[in-house]
Amino acid sequence: METPFLIRPARWEDAEVIVRFNCALALETEGRVLERFRIDPGVRAVLRDGMKGRYLVAECGGSVVGQLMLTFEWSDWRNGMFWWIQSVYVEPGYRGRGVFTAMYRGVEKAALESGDSCGIRLYMEHHNETARRTYRRLGMVDAGYEVLELDFTRAVSPGS
Repeated sequence: METPFLIRPARWEDAEVIVRFNCALALETEGRVLERFRIDPGVRAVLRDGMKGRYLVAECGGSVVGQLMLTFEWSDWRNGMFWWIQSVYVEPGYRGRGVFTAMYRGVEKAALESGDSCGIRLYMEHHNETARRTYRRLGMVDAGYEVLELDFTRAVSPGS
């Protein structure tokens, strides 16, 4: 099936739209307002250093309409690299039109061809049923893990 979307690695000039998409994503999914002084250099760090991750964008008619970021985690149990999909965002007017599916299939193909990938993982908000249905339709299953964190960027006192 031919896709009307061009899926490509993000470029330096995409930084502003990626920052905007990440801010919209955080507000939409977590009700969290991201601080531009932190996120802008964070996005640019990924664009500058592929060891931190890689952004892919979906373009339609010359405009970026979707994004995702890939990071990589070595699995000693599998002797391979997990490709983690993060920071998924599709412009509201393009949702349900195959943007994420096109990006996902591109990631899946690249991971299979890489020679050292053992799988693809992602995390999502528990309540995001639309995303869950999409991911399951693409063949993803619940891995049986929960993600726990200690976030040093949030002002939280120990024990709270």
